[in-house]
Amino acid sequence: MDFEVIIGLEVHAELSTNTKIYCGCTTEFGGEQNTHCCPVCLGLPGSLPVLNKKVVDYAIKAGLALNCDINRLTHMARKNYFYPDTPKNYQITQDETPLCRDGYIEIETEGGLKKIGIQRIHIEEDAGKNVHMEDSSYVDYNRAGVPLIEIVSKPDMRSPKEARMYLEKLKAILQYTGVSDVKMEEGSLRCDANISIRPEGSNEFGTKVEVKNMNSFRAVERALEYEAKRQMEAYERGEKIIQETRRWDEGRGETVTMRSKEEAHDYRYFPEPDMIYLSVDDEWIESIRKSLPELPDARRRRYINEFGLPEYDSEILTSSKKLADFFEECVNEGGRPKEISNWIMGEILRTLKDRSMEIEDIKFAPGHLVKLVSLVDKGTISGTIAKKVFKDMFETGEDPEKIVKEKGLVQVSDEGAIRELINKVLDENPQSVADFKAGKTKAMGFIVGQVMKASKGKANPQIVNKILTEELNKR
Repeated sequence: MDFEVIIGLEVHAELSTNTKIYCGCTTEFGGEQNTHCCPVCLGLPGSLPVLNKKVVDYAIKAGLALNCDINRLTHMARKNYFYPDTPKNYQITQDETPLCRDGYIEIETEGGLKKIGIQRIHIEEDAGKNVHMEDSSYVDYNRAGVPLIEIVSKPDMRSPKEARMYLEKLKAILQYTGVSDVKMEEGSLRCDANISIRPEGSNEFGTKVEVKNMNSFRAVERALEYEAKRQMEAYERGEKIIQETRRWDEGRGETVTMRSKEEAHDYRYFPEPDMIYLSVDDEWIESIRKSLPELPDARRRRYINEFGLPEYDSEILTSSKKLADFFEECVNEGGRPKEISNWIMGEILRTLKDRSMEIEDIKFAPGHLVKLVSLVDKGTISGTIAKKVFKDMFETGEDPEKIVKEKGLVQVSDEGAIRELINKVLDENPQSVADFKAGKTKAMGFIVGQVMKASKGKANPQIVNKILTEELNKR
């Protein structure tokens, strides 16, 4: 039997404000436990929350960037639950009146452009963090009261791959707008998924399962792939799919039951009595709309039209604002767009991946990459030497011209010196010469390699090929 997979995502993004949502405590990541706290975020008796306007600004900005309608009149609600990391025993959030609603994100699928609906975006406060030791547990309230937006998609995704694409686009948009630093490793971006299956052609939704504890986009995709397969196999065995919450176990590569629907919380939402209604007028919305930057899709189209880059290059370069900024700085320094793109998507991204680094961790300036490419274009160094210079540049952040000069890496273009070197190599490799004369073209590549090795990679490859051809024809 063929099945259709139905996926919806709930994403929490930590907002990039300097202070918490209802008090003046810092939102800085880390710090000694329980030092970023005050009576308000600790929920002490008599303390009252005051809404941080910047939180509303950022939430509206995210909503506009995600094509949402902004609700003009909203209010906060209490979400009641008892857990050690929630000092008030409730969370101040939004329930019936989210700040933003009815938006969408467009992703490029194999079948073309697809809209993934966004049901709502609401603001809320984060909880603290439970710290479990071998023989005891502690609570760190530094994170309690840090402002979040929860972005709830519609169940429009039909594969784990689409879910990952949606998350990647969402992350890029939030990064471009500056509303969140979207660092999953610091908990700034967290994702839960709802997934169900139904027989192909059916219009009724199946029983949904919530999946938690996914700390990377790859983990989201793997967890949903596993869960879809688990549900399909259960369905075919005639088993009933239970509505439950499951946890992704990265080590085992499977989802594990956490709690069933019967064990789920009843949050007993009711309006927050300590806060007045939030009124957002048109002037406020339009002022934020005017502050929106160029978003990923618009930047991607510009790279295609203005720089003549292929769709693939443009997609990769604009996937991260900082990566796109680095590319444009290189172009502004005089670099040719396609050459710079090749270096970024080749050596730079490969090195960053190998070292688990981000583009902002690079020590050298964009202008240094432009200089490196220029040294190759001028024939000062070869492409092979350029990669060696790049490694030094990556390690030290030094100017490539300085590295080339100090290490004596200038390319040899003296035809007399190269001819002498070639004849020496030919004399030392008579069998390769004979093989070439016998029509074995691979011998030419071997000889070129020996010449480059003898010159320590400094010989100009074009001149080597030209003179080698001449000398071989003489023999």
